Order: sequence, then structure tokens, then C-alpha cells
Amino acid sequence: MSRPAAVPIVQVDNDRVLVTQWRFAPGAETTWHRHGYDYVVVPLTTGKLQIDDGKTQRIAELTAGQSYYRPVGIEHNVINANEYEFAFVEIEFKTPQG
Repeated sequence: MSRPAAVPIVQVDNDRVLVTQWRFAPGAETTWHRHGYDYVVVPLTTGKLQIDDGKTQRIAELTAGQSYYRPVGIEHNVINANEYEFAFVEIEFKTPQG
């Protein structure tokens, strides 16, 4: 099944962090990827994302402003399961905790 691509907009990229705003049209996806850094996601929209980890698919319910953290190594495809645009900001930590 062919889906539209989510649109990444890099806001900050330096030696310490990478901050990207992701915008998803209805049904859009990130495509399969592996996170190379620990990261925090800050939803800008309330809604549902379909998470496909290669073994299972689940629906994640996100609330605007309710951030969450994930460790390095997560592998998945993220798909907008809403009938409207969904957006979040992803903050990746390039340097280890000190």
C-alpha cells in the first residue's frame, strides 16, 4: 500500500540536538526507520498514530502538549490514523547525558 510521505521540517541541527517538526497528511507515514539517538516527542495535535514495529501494529493516542521519551534503537513506521493533519516535534539528543 502506497501512502503519502510525512514531511520533516528541521528546526535546529547542531552538535547536541536535532529538532524536527513532522507534519502528516491523513494516512501519511514516516516509512521504516531506526532512531540513532534518544528522543522526546512533543505532540502539537491530539489524535491517533498507527505504530508498526515490524511485528505488531498498534494505535498510540497522543494529546497535544503531552510529551514522551523513547531510547535509542527504536525501529518503526509511524502512520497518521486520523482524517486530519497530525503534527509533532521530535527532539533527538546527539550527545550522551552528562
